[in-house]
Order: sequence, then C-alpha cells, then structure tokens
Amino acid sequence: MVIEIFDKSEQAKGSFNNGEILENKPIGFPQDGGFLKPYSNLFYWAHAWTSEKKSTIGLHPHKGFEICSFVLKGSINHFDTNQNQWIPLKQGDVQVIRSGSGISHSEELEKNSEIFQIWFDPNLSVSLNEKATYHDYKKESFKISKSLNSRLKTILGQGSPMKLKSEGVSINEYEFDPGNNRIHIKKNFIHSFYLVSGNIKSTQIIHQESFIKVYDTDTFDFSNHEKVKIFEIISPVELTYKTYAELNY
Repeated sequence: MVIEIFDKSEQAKGSFNNGEILENKPIGFPQDGGFLKPYSNLFYWAHAWTSEKKSTIGLHPHKGFEICSFVLKGSINHFDTNQNQWIPLKQGDVQVIRSGSGISHSEELEKNSEIFQIWFDPNLSVSLNEKATYHDYKKESFKISKSLNSRLKTILGQGSPMKLKSEGVSINEYEFDPGNNRIHIKKNFIHSFYLVSGNIKSTQIIHQESFIKVYDTDTFDFSNHEKVKIFEIISPVELTYKTYAELNY
C-alpha cells in the first residue's frame, strides 16, 4: 500500500495581479518548487482563489494539453479565441479546453471564488495536430449517488457528459458525513485526492487542503469527526504513450 500525503505547506505557491489571485499547486511547473512532479497524465494542478476583489488573468496561449477548470465556489468568466465571447461559469460547473494546435484564453475570477485548474496530457504527439475545442458542463448534468453517509458526484465517468481524450481518467467528488469511511482503489491506477474541506485521519491526521496519492492497495480508509469534501482524480499507473513530462523533465 502506498499513501503519499502533501500538506498545504509542501505544495508550490503562485499568484496573479499582485496577490489578487492566490494559488496552491499540488503539481506545479518546474520553476514553482513544491515536492510533487507530474505523474501519469496529470501534468499540473492548481487551487486558485480570490478574496474581496475580482481579478482577471489576461489572454495567454495553450497548446496540446487538456485544460480543465472546476468551479468550487462563486463564479468565473471565461474568454477564448474560439468562442470569441465571455462565458460565465458558476459553482459546480466544469470547463474543458482541448487546446490542440493552439488556443488563447482569459479567465476572470469573481470575488470570493475558488477553482481547480488541472492540465492533462492526452498524448501531445496526437493532440498538437488537432483543432482546439471547448466545452462547458453545467453542474446539473452530473450524476449524484447517495448512500447512508456519503454523496458521490461523478464528474468524469459512467453516466457523465464530460469527455476527455486523456487516457483512462475518472473524476469524482465525495461528501462524507462523520464516521469511518472508505474509498475503493482501482488496481493499476493512482487515486489523487484533494481534501477540499474538513480534516480526516488515516495513517495520520490529514488537514484541509492536503493532497494525497494512493495506489497499490484495495481501499483508502479514514475517519472524520466533521463533514468532509474530497475531490478525486483516478489515472493509470502506466500509459500507452510517453507524456510531456517523461520526455522533458
């Protein structure tokens, strides 16, 4: 069993516009520092937020990667050179940019808003030759399953409208009531968790905003004394192609 825990203090940091937008980066760029490098087809993962002032990240280009924004709180506005208009996204919505041969975009985070922006490597040798595409997925389109003490939102997986070309990826969001809880771990996959709210106890106390990698086991067992929210990405241990990070880091 492998459980790797990266506390908020061990994550890379970032900011825009003199601190109007702040970031924790479980997986940052090489120049960002932090303890964790890209793995599987997960290339970059940032948790970004604003406080009492909205702020805009200016127009900038992307190529190849699938860039996903998950609105955790508040709302954002998005502009890209394919849509050529500003599009609002609210809490629970998801945006996917398949940047392909090239696209430029800009993001405006409203005040008191939070997002995850996560980049996946879909096999750049293919995607760099494809036309860029963009999709929004509204929160109402995601399937929610409830059990006695938990709630599971399937963001990418069976029954979800969201599609990625990145190989073997599933995305879920859990809410757990207080008690002893368990998440099943798939063989030959890495489960990457971000503790969005609350604290849990597994092999140790894990605090809010920690990042956790779990693999080579059947279950991730933990207890919690308060309601917690956990964001999960499941990705293959081995891919059928070489990633950008493998070729360049």
